[in-house]
Amino acid sequence: MPEPIQIRMGGYGPPTTGFSRALKFIGDRLEAQFGDRVEVKYVWNIMDFGYKAEDILWLVEHGLLTLGYQSSSYLTDRVPELGFVDLPFLFANNATARGAMDGALGAFLARKIETAANYRILGWFENGFRQISNRVRPVHRPADLAGLRIRVLPSEVQRRTFELLGAVPMRMDLTEAIAMIKAGTIDAQENPFANTVTYGVHKFHRFHTISNHFYISRPIFLHRAAFDAWPADLQAAMRQAVSDAVAFQRGLAVEEDGEARRAIEAQGCEIVELTADEHALFVDAVQPLLDEAKTAYGREMFGMV
Repeated sequence: MPEPIQIRMGGYGPPTTGFSRALKFIGDRLEAQFGDRVEVKYVWNIMDFGYKAEDILWLVEHGLLTLGYQSSSYLTDRVPELGFVDLPFLFANNATARGAMDGALGAFLARKIETAANYRILGWFENGFRQISNRVRPVHRPADLAGLRIRVLPSEVQRRTFELLGAVPMRMDLTEAIAMIKAGTIDAQENPFANTVTYGVHKFHRFHTISNHFYISRPIFLHRAAFDAWPADLQAAMRQAVSDAVAFQRGLAVEEDGEARRAIEAQGCEIVELTADEHALFVDAVQPLLDEAKTAYGREMFGMV
């Protein structure tokens, strides 16, 4: 009997997160379909083993893991087109964002990633809309961010966004950011509420603003050589399992957002909901970046939204 095909899936969060549960969804589906033909193993949080969150990229690209996920912003230095989906206030709501990432825009970006890296991109998990938290003061308008040192993802577009908003953006990996937040050596961060709670940031940041400034997706990428060597039926099953897991994860993301908000409030934190006029101040502040993007990315990409 041939040896089972090894499928090692990894992430960078506890097994209770929606992302980890989605990996388990994929693994359970494949084990049910293929039985002894496959052997599925999980590494829920690579940070537990001394890796940085960004290391998931090379762990999959070099085949140490078969499948992983990571926020698309981590790949913008290698795939400049991904900077487009880092643009602030690009999507109005979840439905618009999901439609774009499941449609022409997501397919276009997947091709660009596969050209630049040793991956097969099979879908997009939802990291969702991101909010601002800080330890200093409530944020109602860009002026309230003046001088605050804020961690941003390793993306030039995101760095520029918060520069225009008046903050002092600091590009860094999640691992480093968590340590600096706990030490109080940076003032602020931006994340979906679920991430803020998962990594315990709400225990150090009292002030939270619902800004919805970025919507970030997490590509689901596989080691290309391994995936391409699989028999056709396993490839097809993995594609379908990932597609179904995306829908599953997005449903969980909505639930997690509400649960996380309640956890933030239970911690005694303040949550600011921007008025329409306050929100407009943030959009106006980043308009120079949006104007530049029309030239940098072209009409074709904006037409995919």
